[in-house]
Amino acid sequence: MNLFGLAAMQPRRPPITSGLLAACLTLFVLPTIIRAQTSPYLAKPGETPVTIYVATCATSGGFIHMYTALDQNLFAKYGLSVRHVVFRTAANINLAALAIDEIQFLYCAADATIPGMAAGSDASLVASPLVGLPYLIIARKEIKTIQDLKGKSIGVGSVGGLPYRLLRAFVKKFGLVDTQIRPVGGSQPERYNAILQGVIDSAPFTPPMDARGKKDGFNVVYHLNDLGLPAIYSSLHTNAKSIRERRQTVQRFVGALAESVKFVEDNPEKAKASVAKILRIQDEAVLQSSYEAYAKKHVNRRLIVPLNAVTDSVDVARESGLKILRQANELVDNSFAESLDKSGFLKELWGGKLPTKP
Repeated sequence: MNLFGLAAMQPRRPPITSGLLAACLTLFVLPTIIRAQTSPYLAKPGETPVTIYVATCATSGGFIHMYTALDQNLFAKYGLSVRHVVFRTAANINLAALAIDEIQFLYCAADATIPGMAAGSDASLVASPLVGLPYLIIARKEIKTIQDLKGKSIGVGSVGGLPYRLLRAFVKKFGLVDTQIRPVGGSQPERYNAILQGVIDSAPFTPPMDARGKKDGFNVVYHLNDLGLPAIYSSLHTNAKSIRERRQTVQRFVGALAESVKFVEDNPEKAKASVAKILRIQDEAVLQSSYEAYAKKHVNRRLIVPLNAVTDSVDVARESGLKILRQANELVDNSFAESLDKSGFLKELWGGKLPTKP
């Protein structure tokens, strides 16, 4: 029997009636349309996009959620036309640009900006996709344990910054009284070269520098997050004008950032590709290191800014002699992140399972 005959013997399926088609649409298509129409932050059909400027304060794997949102054009769904600029300058310059509304949003490690904000800069933290301390201590080949650091040197950029404060807590915790914390300046790659040249024995770094260290035979001696200190990393800042006059824009930006957290978690290869494009690297070990640290270990899916960490940073700034003009609670506006939960947006985004800590 040929194929045509075989086909003729197959039982014929009843034609799809208009009633059956309508039922299928109701069951499968209509809920998707309804979700798209009722999601509280998405742009309405035909709505003119709002142009805004967002700056990142460095080039870092820790900005994976921002890079992915930009690369995947997630902001467009929320009616935002985002222009991205990079300020590789001191935190006070970034804050100054935000204060005069040259940029409307700043994406940066909050521990770098909080002192300036507490001193009076016009900026508020409205979302924190990453919390905790991604810093880890990388040491020369012969240093394999914490106790091997006794009598050795740990390099740091400057006195008074977050890494310096963490190292002081570290040496105190483990009784490393004869371990020298040595300010050597420079960037993380420059301090890494100082280890290679034998100028210092170790230093704190953020991923993906650990991937490079492992290739060179160095050892990761300690994860400073294990100190248990409250800390914030990559965070979204905006100014008073935006909060006062552009609340919908701020809310939509925070919503898009929340979706990026979900997208990065569900699409690791696309997220790593976004980081690779910005960092101009193709090393899989480096990209995976960034992903593990910033998309999994330190991710804060609800985006709520931890007030205790802000308070701790303000206290440190005060102890360093900085004149404090704004208290911790004046630096944070969690209303936008809280709205994600109250509106049902997070429940819809995560398929009914509200985000929890990883």
